[in-house]
Amino acid sequence: MATTGTVDAVPAQRRGARERRKAADGGLGLVRDLRGPALRGPRRLGFAEGDIVVVSGLPGGGKSTLIKRAAPEGGAVDSQDTRERWERRMPAALPYAVYRPMVRAAHYWGLYRILRSGASVVVHDCGTQSWVRALLAAAARRRGRELHLLLLDSSPEEALSGQAARGRGVSAYAFARHRGAVGRLLRDAEAGRPPAGCASATLLDRRSAAAVTGIGFRG
Repeated sequence: MATTGTVDAVPAQRRGARERRKAADGGLGLVRDLRGPALRGPRRLGFAEGDIVVVSGLPGGGKSTLIKRAAPEGGAVDSQDTRERWERRMPAALPYAVYRPMVRAAHYWGLYRILRSGASVVVHDCGTQSWVRALLAAAARRRGRELHLLLLDSSPEEALSGQAARGRGVSAYAFARHRGAVGRLLRDAEAGRPPAGCASATLLDRRSAAAVTGIGFRG
């Protein structure tokens, strides 16, 4: 029978002064690598109440799947989910490029509303838009909380397979941009450096992401 447990990427209670000094000196404890056999059986990822978690990775790499399965109900803003809702309402013959600006506006409006509320939130981020993480980090600081990164390390082949499974892909140019941006995030995290503004980074591959049953927030 599978084991269960909790993996606290960041303890729900705030770090003590000693831990904060260690983090400032060398980033110790700011990056957790759960790829490969590091995560066995169902697990929950725990964060502090009011924190913001951003999920990044390649298109088709499993970000939306993880968010839909693990994020708390009503506590996620997923750009893919926003797009799918608009697609169901639009004529099938209408190209997505025609109404893409409206989809993006709806996504960021939903994000603004939940950030303004001060609630904990899990956010889908494609990985190429560092300005989105900068805005999320600023929002976390304003509420006296922290921003955390969940980075999905999927291979290009896995990501392309995921795009094919959902019946929608991105251009070769866009995919190359995503690969470059995600690759930089991975290299920094593996060196113990979360992205600017992020208090922590947690690395997941497809196997360990599939084992995550929940992303929780508690005081």
